[in-house]
Amino acid sequence: MRVGITGHRGLSAEVERRVREQLADAVNGYDPTKLVAVSCIADGPDAWFAEAVLGAGGRLDVVVPAAEYRAGLPAWHHASYDELLSRAADVHQTGLAASDSAAHMAGSEILVGLVDELLAVWDGRPARGYGGTADVVAYARRTGVPVRVLWPKGATRD
Repeated sequence: MRVGITGHRGLSAEVERRVREQLADAVNGYDPTKLVAVSCIADGPDAWFAEAVLGAGGRLDVVVPAAEYRAGLPAWHHASYDELLSRAADVHQTGLAASDSAAHMAGSEILVGLVDELLAVWDGRPARGYGGTADVVAYARRTGVPVRVLWPKGATRD
């Protein structure tokens, strides 16, 4: 079972704790010997899901949206990004250089094309910019990929 992840970054510590619990519960619902996480491994839900799957004994495939993608992530996340990337069984590239919203959406489209299901850490609101979580969810739904939304009851992004 290949499961992709998309979700909001920059969540509060309390929302992070609750989302991590939901992701752990989701991972526990799969056979870890057959589970492959597909992630862009950005800070937030992308990395948390990858860590949970690897911790359960599953496999990780990484999609890199752009050659400059890592540089666009927060510096504090670089060590985690590098560690997760080093543990990837397979790495998929878009071939794009600039880490912009078009590259992020292209990476997400590749990710959706690789998975049997998409987990979305999503508050149900419209994307704040092109390529945001809502856009990825809409693309998955348009292409027939099942989407499971994870969002803590009563949680907010800001």
